Amino acid sequence: MPMNAETLSLPVQPSDHPRPVLLLLNIGHALDHLFLLIFATAVGAISAEFGFARWEDLMPYSVGAFFLFGIGSVPAGRLGDFWGRRQMMLVFFFGLGAAALLTSAAQGPWQLAAGLALIGVFASIYHPVGIPMLVQRTSRPGAAIGVNGLAGNLGVAGAALLTGFLVQYWGWRAAFFVPGLVSIICGLAFLFLCEPQGAAPGRSRKPPTVVLPARQLARALVVMTVAAITGSLLFNFTTNGNTQFLTERFDGLINNPALIGLLLALVYALASLTQVVVGHLIDKVSLKRLYLCMVLAQIPWLILAAAASGWWVFVALLGVMVCIFGAIPFTDAMIVRYVDDSMRSRVAGMRLAVSFGVSSLAVWLLGPIVKSSSFSSLFLIMAAISVCTAAIIMLLPSEPAAA
Repeated sequence: MPMNAETLSLPVQPSDHPRPVLLLLNIGHALDHLFLLIFATAVGAISAEFGFARWEDLMPYSVGAFFLFGIGSVPAGRLGDFWGRRQMMLVFFFGLGAAALLTSAAQGPWQLAAGLALIGVFASIYHPVGIPMLVQRTSRPGAAIGVNGLAGNLGVAGAALLTGFLVQYWGWRAAFFVPGLVSIICGLAFLFLCEPQGAAPGRSRKPPTVVLPARQLARALVVMTVAAITGSLLFNFTTNGNTQFLTERFDGLINNPALIGLLLALVYALASLTQVVVGHLIDKVSLKRLYLCMVLAQIPWLILAAAASGWWVFVALLGVMVCIFGAIPFTDAMIVRYVDDSMRSRVAGMRLAVSFGVSSLAVWLLGPIVKSSSFSSLFLIMAAISVCTAAIIMLLPSEPAAA
């Protein structure tokens, strides 16, 4: 691509983002996932207080959070491109904190549902805004996405660990209140540490790293969106159901909620390290081949988890989450690789709206599936979803052709 004045004026050095800003962007990803999973970890205690006989009956009240988490990505992405990503991240931190504080005061299931929906609205900002802001000035986007993915999934681990302890010793309301305060404090730090970023990305131009012909680009975006839907289904089924899955399978072996939370946090923390490895490999290895291998590896682990008992449950679940977490960076990497930075937030927003909007059904269906059948059936369904994902990935354009 020929160099011109517009290209030469672009600030593309990684050093343009100070370390404290990079840290806060990664913390934001951790908080994003943590807030969305507080309810799933605390649902047993909340259902008991609100008079529900079974936790499965309360799960559908959280579907609004995940639906709005997806749909809200479209306006969030547009505002990120045309208003500014720094401004939207401030809305994210302060809004998420305020929504959590309101949720902690809920006095019934419908107030709880409203609070969770508000959390979903503000949580929808991060992925189409925070990740493009993180990678817009880095020369190694795969590595940056990998570290950011590690941070996000440490938030998943934090939801299991922190919520488990807060619920046991201070009650479920503290599980929302304490992270809410943390988010507001992070917003204040971001306000003072992150300087104004200049013109909004939608008013400038930074070309993609791989320029595809129009037809191949359309095919890549369709594959990316469909694969994101199936991947989000697996993510929502597991992260929202794993606490109750371990509680059921460890019944008679471990009955302490805090210990269950600790084990689940260990699973998530170890599985999250996969994203750092995958992030580095994305910069060096064929994306299509690497993605396909990661998805195919999910299938045997899901089947083993469906049948496992005792401590084999822990081993199988660790294998499942390693492969599910390891597949997460690929959709963001495809956006960086194939989409101009000036519209990345909008493309990410539309992709997230479709994938998370559809995958919110997983939260709705989780309780009824387990109640009418079992966790074994759920894991076998997830194995079938992985087979479908692998078939979709085969349609990705090959890297040599793209080059």
